[in-house]
Amino acid sequence: MTDATPLPAGTLAELRHALLERRATLRERLREEAAELDLVRGARADAADDEHDPEGSTLSSDWSRIAGLRDATRSRLTAVDRALERIDGAAYGRCLRCGGQIAVDRLEARPEAEHCIDCARAMS
Repeated sequence: MTDATPLPAGTLAELRHALLERRATLRERLREEAAELDLVRGARADAADDEHDPEGSTLSSDWSRIAGLRDATRSRLTAVDRALERIDGAAYGRCLRCGGQIAVDRLEARPEAEHCIDCARAMS
């Protein structure tokens, strides 16, 4: 287990700001992905048979790809929201597995991190 010293207020404020920026970016990405899915949905309704079209990918594969990206974006957004909740609850920066402090370098690189690097390695 690592040292559980609280993060300095300035560092915590910077990390909160980074999380808020990341949340805004992810929300915009979700809007873009929803618009792409709407386009594919419309094209699928208009297409008689795209499965045998020799030009590029099929609408089904486009749908699957975009839906997968959307799901990953939603997951990342959920992680960011959980990190913001931990900040509000004064639990931010502590590993959810061992309770130790997550290194500031790790939080700066991945502010939504829930585990210290040792626990993240052990869990992978």
